[in-house]
Amino acid sequence: MFGDLFPSRTITMYLARLFVTRIVGILFLLVLVLQTLQLLSESGDILKVPGNGEAELWYYVSLNVPQLVARFLPYSVLLATLFTFWPLNQNSEVIAMRAAGLSAHQILAPMLLTAGVISLISFTFNELVVAPRAGTLKQWSQARYKPLPKDTGVRTNVYVPDGPNIISAQVVAGTGAATRLDGVTWYRRDAQGMVLEQVRGARATYANPGWKLDQVTRFDVATTVQTSQPSLVVAARVTPAQLAVGRADADGQNVFQLARSITAMKASDRRVSELQAKWWHKFAGPLSAILMPLLGSVAAFGLARSGTLLIRAVLGMALGFTYFVVDNAALAMGNFGGYPPLIAAWAPFLLFLLVGETVLVKTEE
Repeated sequence: MFGDLFPSRTITMYLARLFVTRIVGILFLLVLVLQTLQLLSESGDILKVPGNGEAELWYYVSLNVPQLVARFLPYSVLLATLFTFWPLNQNSEVIAMRAAGLSAHQILAPMLLTAGVISLISFTFNELVVAPRAGTLKQWSQARYKPLPKDTGVRTNVYVPDGPNIISAQVVAGTGAATRLDGVTWYRRDAQGMVLEQVRGARATYANPGWKLDQVTRFDVATTVQTSQPSLVVAARVTPAQLAVGRADADGQNVFQLARSITAMKASDRRVSELQAKWWHKFAGPLSAILMPLLGSVAAFGLARSGTLLIRAVLGMALGFTYFVVDNAALAMGNFGGYPPLIAAWAPFLLFLLVGETVLVKTEE
């Protein structure tokens, strides 16, 4: 079975070694150049904060380099495919393999296997390394590179739908049944969204169901009459889990954390199509490395002396970069609801898988 899918062990190891060394070399150069440019761009903002110095610059590098590796790994695989196949074709090694009875798919199999392993490594690297550092770097940059405060679990300015109504709190602290709200306002609205009554409370605790407000002030919009009472239970549909979810950062959460955020935001009647598309893309994105040998293989076949080798290499590069453009466009469409999240994440991959296989079959002849 192995012999039917792959060439000999020697050729398999030879092609895989060429492919891996070129991927590592190209990725190293891309990350080195881009990180240097970004560090030059951001170093002024980092160092102008009192107390920041060389340690903070290296801290920025440690947070940013994993993101650059994850972002440009597929591009490196594409360029490595072209830089592997170009000399193989130029030196007639592909012709020798074909003359030995190997099909185009057998020649490509070692690189596809290598790309599959890279996809698996990329997915693991993204979830364990990139996601937490991406979230930290985003928070640090939003704080203009000032020291980040420790996470106390306190959330501010929280708004949650309660059916047609809305409950808001200036401060939310605690978790579960021990959740406490300060500066609470509950808006009772009609089906058209018009506010009928405004209820304010100094604080609130979970009444299971609902939230018990203390020191309540009620204002009826229709009669403009304001009344007070010691306590009142409102928002029976709102749970502590819904209040615990703020704005979810898809890039800064792994698949398990993001899935929990999506579930909680669904329970809060919030729009989650953007998060769902990015959740699916966490699986589809790393698999793009498998497409690159397939799309770039057009540079491997055809006679080098025919003068079309450069054109074939450019065509392979164009196919690869077109995939990235279509993938980003589909993800953007999924973010605002133009496509269902599943289609937005997977359609470009499946489409270019068919395109690459078609091109490979055509160029094999």
